[in-house]
Amino acid sequence: MAVNLTELSLPQLEGLKTQLEQETEFLTSSIGQLKVVQTKYVEAKDSLSVLNKNNAGELLKLPWFMYVPGTLNDVEHVLVDVGTGYYVEKNVNDTKEFFKRKIDFLTKQIEKIQPALQEKYGMKQAVIEVMNIKIQQLQSQQASQSGTTKA
Repeated sequence: MAVNLTELSLPQLEGLKTQLEQETEFLTSSIGQLKVVQTKYVEAKDSLSVLNKNNAGELLKLPWFMYVPGTLNDVEHVLVDVGTGYYVEKNVNDTKEFFKRKIDFLTKQIEKIQPALQEKYGMKQAVIEVMNIKIQQLQSQQASQSGTTKA
């Protein structure tokens, strides 16, 4: 249902503007959270590069600025947190694919939300423009009324 903004009163426009601001904040926050998770998957995928036989016995740099002294016994398999406290053993290539699928999924979710955010933002701007016009009209009406009462 399309609503003609010019037919709404200033209080109705203010309420609509507040609702649109809340929706844009929610969508912006959602995108931010998805990007944080996406970054963690990218870092986890990149950290798999330390798993090679050449660095056995060295300090291993893991994500989040952590170093672990140790010797790698098995550089072909890792345990992957698949959610809710469950870990699955996967080979490195399968793990890279798993992380790639997660990164791609998050990218698609961000791409789905982005147009909705832009639409809400555009609607909010339209409401603000109509509000400004109505305020100017009220101010000019008040000015002309105060001019006629003085005369």
